[in-house]
Amino acid sequence: MEFAAKFIKKRQSMASSRGVRREEIEREVDILQQIQHPNIVTLHDVYENRTDVVLILELVSGGELFDFLAQKESLSEEEATQFIKQILEGVNYLHARKIAHFDLKPENIMLLDKNVPLPRIKLIDFGLAHKIEAGVEFKNIFGTPEFVAPEIVNYEPLGLEADMWSIGVITYILLSGASPFLGETKQDTLRNISAINYEFDEEFFCHTSEPAKKFISQLLEKDKKKRLTIQDALNHPWIKVKLYFSKAQEPKKRERRQLKTKRLREYTIKSHSSMPPNNTYVNFERFAQVVEDIDQMESSFVSLAAAHDSLQEDIDAMVSIYNEKEAWYKEESEGVRHELSQIRYEFRKVEAFKRSLQDDMQVFSSSLGAVSSRYQERQNHFDALRTELSNELKWVQEVMGVSQSEDVWWCSSKTKCTLFHHQHLLSRAAARINMSAVS
Repeated sequence: MEFAAKFIKKRQSMASSRGVRREEIEREVDILQQIQHPNIVTLHDVYENRTDVVLILELVSGGELFDFLAQKESLSEEEATQFIKQILEGVNYLHARKIAHFDLKPENIMLLDKNVPLPRIKLIDFGLAHKIEAGVEFKNIFGTPEFVAPEIVNYEPLGLEADMWSIGVITYILLSGASPFLGETKQDTLRNISAINYEFDEEFFCHTSEPAKKFISQLLEKDKKKRLTIQDALNHPWIKVKLYFSKAQEPKKRERRQLKTKRLREYTIKSHSSMPPNNTYVNFERFAQVVEDIDQMESSFVSLAAAHDSLQEDIDAMVSIYNEKEAWYKEESEGVRHELSQIRYEFRKVEAFKRSLQDDMQVFSSSLGAVSSRYQERQNHFDALRTELSNELKWVQEVMGVSQSEDVWWCSSKTKCTLFHHQHLLSRAAARINMSAVS
């Protein structure tokens, strides 16, 4: 199965005017994802790289409708209505879902396959499409000037009616090979649209049926309320009634067809030379290369994802180790904190004991000073007593020396009494010395 690719260049910055804003790309993708109809191109997938968004679309290989018809030798109204009806059916599907295309023009009306008796129409390019919401006013100036409705030119609220106007212009060109509002410049074209300045020139419409012209005029109505709706268009007599020609009319009919296709061919050549090419569909080989690049990128992403998973596992392991270490540290920190608390408590106890001991030492020092003073006093007193005793002993020794002589035995009683008195004094001195030694 083959596909086509539409490359949409992304706008790289808000200040840039090149490329398409992301919200516009997302709107187109969102609308394409909502629709599935035989006359509307199908979106299969979406890819994105750094510079582009790539829409993978159904391959529509039959080219543009107008190019196909211009190559034909002849064209009848019956054939035209078959193609217009397909356009209407595609638009009916959109309008039933309140989606306005806003860019219906020959370049966006393609053929799925031109090598069949009645090729199938495919509407493409939903870059300007919007979903019309009730109660929400929508205004914009966009589209291709030749096909835009007066409400776009005049910057008035827009709705589904703008597509019906574009269908009227497309039908006019299809049947005549001329554009109803095309001027020398873009400004001339817009002025013609705003003034509804068009006519069914006899040169171009001399062989066109009245129902066909009425169909066109009812679509090219400035008043949106009077303009045909999609249902009105599908039920219009020109669309529903088939035209038949007798064999007698065949030569004349063929001549008319040749004239129509010749003018249509001239129009398509002129429009292609004056308008940028439709780059919606590109060569499938280019898309294949893009798919290959995308596959390589996906492989790189898979490798990157695997590396990311491996790295994530390493990170998880490191986090686990860190958590364990942190828990151990907290536990150790609590133990150290408790030990420090105990040490501080013991230290405070030692400090208190030290202060108490210092106080006791000061008291002891004071007491020791008092004792030392008393000791010195006793020592002095003892020295005095010792001196006195020594003198008394010397005197006693002297007395005793005298008493040892024979003459002493005959001493008077007065002398004996004196001797006894000195002995008593010596006893008292010895007792005092002993008391002083004890103190």
